[in-house]
Amino acid sequence: MTPSESAVRPWLLRDRRGVEPTVSTELFFDLVFIFTVTQLSHYLLAHPDWRGAGRTVLLLAMVWFVWVYTAWLTNWLQPDQAPVRALLIAQMLGSLLLSAAIPAAFAGSGLVFAVVYAALQLGRTVFALWATRGHPLLSDGFRKTLPWFVGVSVLVVLGGLAGPGVREVVWATAIVIEVIGLSTGYPVPGLGRSRPERWLVEGGHLAQRCQAFILIALGESILLTGSTLAQRLDQATSGAFLLAFAGSVALWWVYFARAAPVAREVIAQAGERTGGLSRVAFNYLHPVMVAGIIVTAAGDERLLREPGAPSSTVTALFTLGGPALFLAGHAAFMAVLWQARPIGRIAAAVLLLVLVPICVALAAPVAVCAAVAALVTVAVIMADRFAVRRVDSGQPDRCGQSRGPRSPLR
Repeated sequence: MTPSESAVRPWLLRDRRGVEPTVSTELFFDLVFIFTVTQLSHYLLAHPDWRGAGRTVLLLAMVWFVWVYTAWLTNWLQPDQAPVRALLIAQMLGSLLLSAAIPAAFAGSGLVFAVVYAALQLGRTVFALWATRGHPLLSDGFRKTLPWFVGVSVLVVLGGLAGPGVREVVWATAIVIEVIGLSTGYPVPGLGRSRPERWLVEGGHLAQRCQAFILIALGESILLTGSTLAQRLDQATSGAFLLAFAGSVALWWVYFARAAPVAREVIAQAGERTGGLSRVAFNYLHPVMVAGIIVTAAGDERLLREPGAPSSTVTALFTLGGPALFLAGHAAFMAVLWQARPIGRIAAAVLLLVLVPICVALAAPVAVCAAVAALVTVAVIMADRFAVRRVDSGQPDRCGQSRGPRSPLR
């Protein structure tokens, strides 16, 4: 008897016949997070200081845990089965409330944000225990995660009850505990820990889900710039819009042109390593890229409103630091999946950060900073194309790899 056949409700489990498709129910659930990313971008714009940036990171981390754990759940369960579909709709409603509470999460809406977060995390886990009952691997894994989720949820609610200042510390502690639990396999006394090789991950499907979230974030960036353009449609704003649009296209190209399809293939064929690779690549590294897109969107907003204004430190960090953060996250993503050395992306990220104080010192217009960021990102794309040509000609590429299936750029 297979593990799925021993489950009490086997019809709720995915069949595991190759790469599992992403269905409309999952995509419908994702729609809420367009609003979420918009809320995070607006929060960062409204609080353009280091404290605001730290709070934005905390909120993004918590929102990401809600989304990515739901994506993991639908990696195991059939989203189009009625109980799972009902859960996703409930998660969708809760995520909408969570997003609505973001602007005042460190003020009057903190407790609402915390309670909704706890309800989403615990509700999904309890449902998963019910849905996977009898499955020796999945049910065991969810039993071990539940105590950790209870502890983290209690801590988040206590943070919601605390005042500003304390709240940040408590929520940051909750996130650290969450990461420790995931990294160690949620060890529980008497039960042991959940090992990644026993997680039964369908890596191709999970890769598709995270790629969909990157598209959501990029779509939100375009939506933000488009709505700003609609408020003031003149020559200067139109030129700034073209720069912002070019920057978004460049980030999309870096992620999707070659690396995304190869990532699906690599993660789907990783065997017992799939669980461990997915944990790092999707739970830890993708939110770094999403953060880069959010910061870039904030920079695009500044660009469209004041394209000719001299760059301040905040504006330069938004305009140049956002793409740098995205490229750094993507470099780490490539390094984890292919054990490659993405020198071009690392060099580009460092260059963009070095240019921040230079642009501020020279009082360079915001449009100039945005143009430089787009050009550096395009240079990464061109370097990728050059590396592919070298690989196709049988020469070693810049990552020190010869012609073969492990090249991340083929």
